[in-house]
Amino acid sequence: MFGMFGVMSNDIGIDLGTASILVYIKGKGVVLKEPSVVAIDRDADKIMAIGEEARLMIGRTPGNIVAVRPLRQGVISDYTMTEKMLKYFINKAVGKRTLRKPRIAVCIPSGATEVEKRAVKTATEQAGAREVTIIEEPVAAAIGAGIDISKACGNMIVDIGGGTADIAVISLGGTVVSTSIKVAGDDFDEALVRHMRKKHNLLIGERTAEEIKINIGAAYKRPELLTMEVRGRNLVTGLPKTIVVTSDETLEALLETSMQIVDAVHSVLERTPPELAADIYDRGIVLTGGGALLSGLDLLIEEKTGINTMIADDPLTAVAIGTGKYIEFQTGEDFENKRNY
Repeated sequence: MFGMFGVMSNDIGIDLGTASILVYIKGKGVVLKEPSVVAIDRDADKIMAIGEEARLMIGRTPGNIVAVRPLRQGVISDYTMTEKMLKYFINKAVGKRTLRKPRIAVCIPSGATEVEKRAVKTATEQAGAREVTIIEEPVAAAIGAGIDISKACGNMIVDIGGGTADIAVISLGGTVVSTSIKVAGDDFDEALVRHMRKKHNLLIGERTAEEIKINIGAAYKRPELLTMEVRGRNLVTGLPKTIVVTSDETLEALLETSMQIVDAVHSVLERTPPELAADIYDRGIVLTGGGALLSGLDLLIEEKTGINTMIADDPLTAVAIGTGKYIEFQTGEDFENKRNY
């Protein structure tokens, strides 16, 4: 209703992820999705590139340039870089034209400590926010997946990002039981790197590992066998080498990591109050986040828990959309909006 006057249009939701950052603007949807990578020139101490440009430099930089990911496992590991990266993305999404600073909701893993939350909040304020709201990832993911979280009904969300997997049971707009494990998309990549080294004496980079995961990765046997050519360095001869990898092989490589996520789902279900457990059995489990796209992960969870498991419509943007909508969810009866007329 107020969107027409443009007063609320500077409300922004940011999904501050280990692998990528998404920016949602009310009325426009997700306007920006870029990898959370910064390339720095160490000699001149200046930023060379941010986002997609910087991602292409990972594993391919000369000595004086490093491509870093300022967030590790959902937590800020390099504060200054995170702040500069946020500033860059906010300006890119909003533009310099706005007179009023935006209100920003930022989403972080449910296991984050108070210190980590404070760091995110301060970095966002420094990057130009008028007011910052911190939201827990599973709550945002549930809203983004289209679940009405305000009802007294149990919903289970499994949000698998790049650095953390958040598993939570949500009812009445809040988290009832949750766990956040530092096992997620990046760990699938690392498992593939280890497997290639152990089984084929082939050393591959993290970008190649990610391509294998996306193209032929499997957490549950695929109906048809897929193959892919993988290039890397032969550890025996030290020369470049290409081999053909099958989807069944990735199944074997990813099994341990996938099972850690299944075990976490199991542990949350064990701690869920019986009434809510009954709701979840009826309604199923919803997967969000980039990790939900790993082929067969939903089937694996379904087989191990016996509960119907679905993937959200657009798992990659669910958290960002939910973060943006959370502000609206909160400010439905907000006096501030009414004051502005």
